[in-house]
Amino acid sequence: MIAILVRPFFYSLIIFLAIILTGCGYSMHRQSALSIKEVFIGPIENKTVEPKLQDRLHRALTEEFVKQGVSIGSASENRLTGEITNFAITGISEKSGTIVEYSVTVNAEFTLFREGRPSETKKVTGPFFVTFDGSGKLERVLAAKEIAEEQVMRDVAMQVVWFFVYK
Repeated sequence: MIAILVRPFFYSLIIFLAIILTGCGYSMHRQSALSIKEVFIGPIENKTVEPKLQDRLHRALTEEFVKQGVSIGSASENRLTGEITNFAITGISEKSGTIVEYSVTVNAEFTLFREGRPSETKKVTGPFFVTFDGSGKLERVLAAKEIAEEQVMRDVAMQVVWFFVYK
């Protein structure tokens, strides 16, 4: 009697797990399957008038590469360089006369050098949508803007790392 009840439950559990694991969009990658295992992040040139973007992007790239299992090393044969050519914040919605949602447009180009020669290039363009409160004291608004800039740089870094590591 118990065997009759356990068998359908067991099959249902297997089918449920198969659906969950194959349908969620996630996939497992071994470090040996990565297209690059170590990278040196070279200079990120900021050609905009927005200060500190190159530092934020360099930090975001470093964190994202490490998260994806790629080592950062100055002696690596893979070298990534980048250039930020445009950064613009535009208000897209308001509440009670104060802009609360912004669109950030970033244009950047990254080149991966393998053994000293340019190997691949990735252009990142497009609006990124961030929300922060534009009301209150100026210090609070500027702090919220800096947090939003860091989020956008993390989003850019995710696109770049996924392009070069997973293709």
